[in-house]
Amino acid sequence: MLNSKVSGSIEAIIATVRDSNLKLTLAFGIGMHHAGLHERDRKTVEELFVNCKIQVLIATSTLAWGVNFPAHLVVVKGTEYYDGKSRRYVDYPITDVLQMMGRAGRPQFDDQGKAVILVHDIKKDFYKKFLYEPFPVESSLLSVLSDHLNAEIAAGTIASKQDAMDYITWTYFFRRLVMNPSYYNLEDISHESINKYLSSLVEKSLRDLECSYCIEIQEDAEEYAELPVRHNEDQLNSVLAQQLPLQVNPHSYDSAHTKTHLLLQAHFSRAQLPCSDYGTDTKTVLDNAIRICQAMLDVCANEGWLVVSLSVCQLVQMIVQGRWLHDSSLLTLPHIDKHHLYLFRKWSNKKSPSDKGGYTGAIEGLPELMAVCGGRESVFASILQQEFQHSQINQAWSFLSHLPAVDVFMSVKGWWEGDREKTERPLSAAGVNLRDDSSWCEVHADQEYVLQVSLRRINAGQQRRKQDSKAQAPRFPKVKDEGWFLVLGEVDRRELLAVKRVGYVRNQTVASVAFYTPETTGKYIYTLYLMSDSYLGLDHRIIVWRRFFAKDHLKSQQAPTSPASTGISTAATVKMCQAGANGQL
Repeated sequence: MLNSKVSGSIEAIIATVRDSNLKLTLAFGIGMHHAGLHERDRKTVEELFVNCKIQVLIATSTLAWGVNFPAHLVVVKGTEYYDGKSRRYVDYPITDVLQMMGRAGRPQFDDQGKAVILVHDIKKDFYKKFLYEPFPVESSLLSVLSDHLNAEIAAGTIASKQDAMDYITWTYFFRRLVMNPSYYNLEDISHESINKYLSSLVEKSLRDLECSYCIEIQEDAEEYAELPVRHNEDQLNSVLAQQLPLQVNPHSYDSAHTKTHLLLQAHFSRAQLPCSDYGTDTKTVLDNAIRICQAMLDVCANEGWLVVSLSVCQLVQMIVQGRWLHDSSLLTLPHIDKHHLYLFRKWSNKKSPSDKGGYTGAIEGLPELMAVCGGRESVFASILQQEFQHSQINQAWSFLSHLPAVDVFMSVKGWWEGDREKTERPLSAAGVNLRDDSSWCEVHADQEYVLQVSLRRINAGQQRRKQDSKAQAPRFPKVKDEGWFLVLGEVDRRELLAVKRVGYVRNQTVASVAFYTPETTGKYIYTLYLMSDSYLGLDHRIIVWRRFFAKDHLKSQQAPTSPASTGISTAATVKMCQAGANGQL
């Protein structure tokens, strides 16, 4: 199988292959091709086979659709695969089998192609029928007729049942219905029978649309129902579950949802996966996880759930960085594990505040480490040089120096008594003194205001480096831009008032967060959370104090008159203080 003239070059290529099983088979001139291979190994196998360096390639069924590798002989070993959802072996679609057979025959080399299908005796006649006779093309409209009608109703094309009947008569389905009625369960093709058949289809489709509440969100949607659970993977899930912190239902190891739960836990714990297929499945789960979290955040914002919204933001951070929330944020640095954390405590204890850039506390997370280093790589290297090589320190420093350090400035924009147009008043970030009336910013009750939040990037480590919007996320399978969530809420009542997404902060970015002041009198404490969508431990918490002395309403569409003529005595006071660069939630 392996040409002796190229055996020397093959040995050099085999030395670069990562997969041990692939190394073994390539030595005998046999290649393997599946989704679990490393991308470089997969390309190596493809080039070897296309260039005739190896003459046997064992591949999964996806090869038939994914790439075009013509061969002299194609052997399809079995026409069934295990479906974890239905928990049984099911047949490949006949189109897939034909596609696999279509790889037989090399252009410019063969005048014919050979294909061998290994199948059970009872199915031999079935496949002979489709392989030796013309393949009929029938309509698949019936299974999605409701969707088509829904789209045409939304477009205004269909306004009545008769319009729906007329629409169907112009489809390919109607042409095939007359030509092959038995395929669509139609007894005869008389005008009366066809009319009755189409009427029942329209009635059923419209009834399905009515019962499905097309504009209503289905809360029981199953996002990961199609995640494959292969044969015997329930046993692998059982073993994996024993290594993870959160327990799952032991009777659901064959469920796609349980497997998704375990893969996310393994991603956060950075646990060893049982096989390469699980790595591919993890990428599939993570590809959709951010989109699902964003939808969850929209639902939370609509319902006013503050605590759940913050938890969703933190879940996004965990997904991107591949760490648990309760883990030290220092563990997101490359090469840093839990047994290395003593280096930061040891260095912090023996250094004076002057050596730590004026910082007096211990190094517990990324914000403290950024404050200690102050953009100086030499300080960072002195912390890790005891355990790490120079190249590893450079990689960790590259990660740390790209982390965003952001200053926050705020102001309130709206209508005030005595002003003829909207004005903007700055908010001080000084310490809170509730007894000092001069430090408060007065606003009116039951009135809409806009909190203007200015974000300024102050990274010292990027002064001499071109800024890049890409987040440092080596554990996330896709390229992701840095971003932020601005969440305004009232902690005492656990109520979310507003949420705003902010993109990459290059130099300075201004975001507007609109909110309504309460109608009732009293004291209120609002909190503004600046949540990263990429990093753990870099969140800000900014406290907003509000005090309302009386209830009133100021119309924003007209300029207010003097207090003497209106009798307005309402004043709401606002005080803002920043809880530090690493404000904890």
